[in-house]
Parts: sequence; C-alpha cells; structure tokens
Amino acid sequence: MQNRSNRNVQAFALASLVTLIPAFSIAQENAVEYIATSLSPTVTMIKGRGGNIAVSAGEDGVFIIDDQMQPLTDQLLASIRQVSDQPIRFVINTHYHADHVGGNETIGKGGAVIIAHDNIRVRMSRDEFSNFMGNTTPAWPKDSLPVVTFNDQVTLHLNGEPVSVTHVPHGHTDGDSIVHFPASNVLHMGDIYFNGLYPYIDLDGGGSVQGMIAAVELGMSMADAETQVIPGHGPLSNLEGLNAYHAFLVAARDNVQALIDRGMTLEQAVAANPTAEWDEALGKIWITPEQLVIFIYNSLTGVDHFTALESQETTTE
Repeated sequence: MQNRSNRNVQAFALASLVTLIPAFSIAQENAVEYIATSLSPTVTMIKGRGGNIAVSAGEDGVFIIDDQMQPLTDQLLASIRQVSDQPIRFVINTHYHADHVGGNETIGKGGAVIIAHDNIRVRMSRDEFSNFMGNTTPAWPKDSLPVVTFNDQVTLHLNGEPVSVTHVPHGHTDGDSIVHFPASNVLHMGDIYFNGLYPYIDLDGGGSVQGMIAAVELGMSMADAETQVIPGHGPLSNLEGLNAYHAFLVAARDNVQALIDRGMTLEQAVAANPTAEWDEALGKIWITPEQLVIFIYNSLTGVDHFTALESQETTTE
C-alpha cells in the first residue's frame, strides 16, 4: 500500500502542471472531465488529468497511447468506451512517468499488450529516485511493465495504417518515443512537447535539452501543414506550434550557453534570467523559470541530475 501511495503522489504532482490543482485534491474529486476530440476516422485524442492520450479504434480493435494515472483508470476506461466498446489490444507508453503509465496495471490485467522502449521497462522495474521531485518512485507491479520492448523503432499495422513508434534518445527522459499515424496525419509527441508551458526535462531520468531539441526536430520532419500534433501536455497543436516551440527551446538553450561561455556558475546563470522573454507566458504554470534554467544549464555542462538551489521552494509541496 505504501508503494502505491508514493507512486500516486508522483503522478499527482506531474498532473498538476496542467490543472493547477494541488496534488491531494485530485484524490478527493469524484470525477474528472475527459474531453475526446476526433482527429481522423480512426484516431481520437482524449484530454483529462495527466498526459494526453491517443486512441486508435477501427476494424482491428483498439490501441491507445499512454494511460494517465492509476487512481483514475476506471474513469479513463469509461471515456475510451465512449470512443469504442472493443477491448484494448495494445498500449504504447511514450515514457515511464506515472501520469503516462498509471493505467498499465489495470489495462494489462485486462489483456492488453504493453509496448515501450527498453529503458522504460528498466526504469519501471526498479526504484527510481528523482532529485526534482524529491522522492522515490517504487518499482511497478509486474502487470504494469511493458511486455514488448524495442530499441529504435517498432511499427503496428492496425486499423488501416502503419503506426510508427520511434525512440528519441535523451529527450524528456532516456525512453521517450514519438508516435506517428501517417494515414491519419496525426503525431503524438509525448512529453517531448509541452504546449503552452515550460517543459519538464527529467535529468534524473536521462533527459537533456539537446535531446529535446533533436526530438522536436524529428517530429517536425514527420509533419506538414495539415498534421494534428498531440503534445504530452497542453492543447492540440500543429506544425506551426511545434516550430514555435522548437524556436523557443533553441533560443533558451543558446541564451544559457552564452552565460556558460562567460564562466557563470549555475546560481549566476539563474540570477541572469535568460528566459525572461517567455516567463510571463510559459513560466507561471508549473515549471518555473529558475527550474528551466537549471535543466538547460546542467544539460549543457554534463550534470545528469537536477540541482536544487537554496533559494528555491521544494517542488513536491
């Protein structure tokens, strides 16, 4: 029971980046509003509490991209049944965070095959400490773990189109994947793309700003002006939005790199506020400007974990 409680706390903290609701209040709510948006004859985006979900439903059955948080799985499944009442055959996890894999256990026990990058199974199979969250996520139960894993890419041939799942190294984490529905012209970016807010770069989980930028560039190469882009968090987007996000990431990286080149310490770089032009629009939702600078600075200087500054409040409060 303690393991599940700790895991739920992490999931709730991650989910609060979109909802701005304190973690404990999620558990007290009776219902979450799930909003389904049809993107093609077979693909639907579902937005609720946690990472955005894609549902493919058609003649071959149902498969989903991510499954949000464990305490809300029954509500999520009810929302998916509004799209299709067929059983879920496959789940693709875009990365290992609890607000994207929380439904794995229930859905896996229901017969779905869980697919993910090799590193996701590794991280879900062991206790994971996060300097950013300030806590440890215990190893997940066996039924939560991916049973099919891949190294670089895997393709599902279902519901009238080949769906490619492509690993992007050291992006948001070290196990992220981008999912492309070419016939539907839909791209699910997972947490490589935070639309409308500063991104969380999980340094403790193998992420880096360099990998985030490279992954966004890969997504851009898969998209055209008509592509509907599902971000990990935030509203549905398109290539224009993805281009703007890429430009922001590159500029923020370059601003921090310039401070590093001047010999500034981490504390000095944070104080210089190199993200000032975006702070009002993006830096007041979850990730703060200071935290974003730390992500970028540590990425560029080869520090593989989040460094909390004495002036910062703890993230898990």
